[in-house]
Amino acid sequence: MYLVPVSSTVFKNAYPDVVVVVVLVVVVVVVVVVVLVMVVVVAIVVVAIVVSVVLVVVVVVVVVEVVIVVIVVIVLLSLVVVVVVEVVNVVIVVIVLLLLLVVKVLVVLTATVVVVVVVVVVVVAVVVVVVVVVIVVI
Repeated sequence: MYLVPVSSTVFKNAYPDVVVVVVLVVVVVVVVVVVLVMVVVVAIVVVAIVVSVVLVVVVVVVVVEVVIVVIVVIVLLSLVVVVVVEVVNVVIVVIVLLLLLVVKVLVVLTATVVVVVVVVVVVVAVVVVVVVVVIVVI
């Protein structure tokens, strides 16, 4: 019983089993080649998926790093603002202290002038009283 029509001169005197074996070998070789091609295609697809996942992870890491850099820049700018505010506060305190010093100097000078005027008035009054008493006594 022939499974494959035999027209070649090689197989004219061959047994049907040899034809079946040759066909099976050819089929097995074709199946093995197809399976190997499919394995290579699947391997390429798996590598592409892995590369895609790695790229997504790299993009996420880069985005996270950019966010961290932005946060650090914002914090540094905040620190600069705080330093500027503190410098302004120190300048204001120094100006207030200088004004207080000027006021103290003016108060001391005014008090000194008042004391001198009072002393002069008292001395003049005492001299006037002494002169009046001397004039009255004489």
